[in-house]
Amino acid sequence: MCGRYTITVSIEELMLRYWSLDTEIPFHQPKYNVAPGQMVLAIVHDGQKNRLGELKWGLIPSWSDDPKMGSKLLNARSETVWEKPAFNRLIQRKRCILPADGFYEWRKDASGKQPMRIVLQDPGIFSLAALYDTWISAEGKKLSTCTVLTTDANELMQPIHHRMPVILRKKDERDWLDRTIQDRTRLNRMMAPYPPEELHAYPVTTAVGSTSYNQPDCIEPLTGNG
Repeated sequence: MCGRYTITVSIEELMLRYWSLDTEIPFHQPKYNVAPGQMVLAIVHDGQKNRLGELKWGLIPSWSDDPKMGSKLLNARSETVWEKPAFNRLIQRKRCILPADGFYEWRKDASGKQPMRIVLQDPGIFSLAALYDTWISAEGKKLSTCTVLTTDANELMQPIHHRMPVILRKKDERDWLDRTIQDRTRLNRMMAPYPPEELHAYPVTTAVGSTSYNQPDCIEPLTGNG
């Protein structure tokens, strides 16, 4: 699964990276421990251009009558996304990107669970594939939410966890956001496990286990490791 990640760059860097000239976010601080239930940065395409905005992590389908459903739909398995009622419409027309520069997963060791941060070998921003929807309450309040797609672990991730987030290749980002592309085979190819040789994993502080802990030392390699 994908339950935590980081995005520590500036809004300006994100807008440049995703060719977005449109954002309603006035200020952004580095996030060293993004957690479910939080508002997260997201890229969507409005049919003409990329837009940078915020979505709440935890999908509430538009047809749901229970907003608590979001806490159960943090991730969507790419292998079954076409069949699940919560996702089959969204995979066709409501795809988005969550920018990240690392994600966390917990490796089971003899002493317990060791949090690991996974980043690109060539450090920088990468794109988590996600789906979004807009839910409207009985009072008319709108809430836009998202879920992160997952796939089988690659060779790097297998000793850490059996699942990993879908990381889009840069060449696929434009097509992923293009709502006119609905071909199942084409989209499935984009959701393959990311090449292991292009990723790096290293141990970090157990403090990342607390969703309220958001400090720069979250991303620092443990002394004597990594």
